[in-house]
Amino acid sequence: MTKMIGLISDTHGLMRSEALAALRGADLIIHAGDIGKPDIIGRLMTIAPVIAVRGNVDFGRWANALPVTETVSFGGHAIYVIHILGELDLDPAAAGVSVVISGHSHQPDIQEKGGVLYVNPGSAGPRRFRLPVTVGRLRVADGKLTPEIVTLDVS
Repeated sequence: MTKMIGLISDTHGLMRSEALAALRGADLIIHAGDIGKPDIIGRLMTIAPVIAVRGNVDFGRWANALPVTETVSFGGHAIYVIHILGELDLDPAAAGVSVVISGHSHQPDIQEKGGVLYVNPGSAGPRRFRLPVTVGRLRVADGKLTPEIVTLDVS
């Protein structure tokens, strides 16, 4: 059976209907920080349970309640979530982590290094420079992880 994690980051207080549509069907949603407003999490929770970490623009009581990093177990895989990849303070492979989810750069990216998958779903919030507006999906089937970047049509 295939399970899907919706990946979103850098909403900066803007929850686009296109992002919600792209994340529908997710069994879990991970928000990799720079949420912007607490109601973003509430809107995502109408789709699936949400794991969120605090980004560098998230301030206030609601944001202080969020962890800076989080480890989630899903489909037999350990998933490590952090907003700024450059602040990664562990060796994911040594820690048994299969996937590192990050945000911050607004640049969608999928890489595999040393047996660990690194996914940045890009930014689903206000467009920055000429970067695309994106979310991600991480499918888990038969123990295999398949990441995908979804470019949102927000013209």
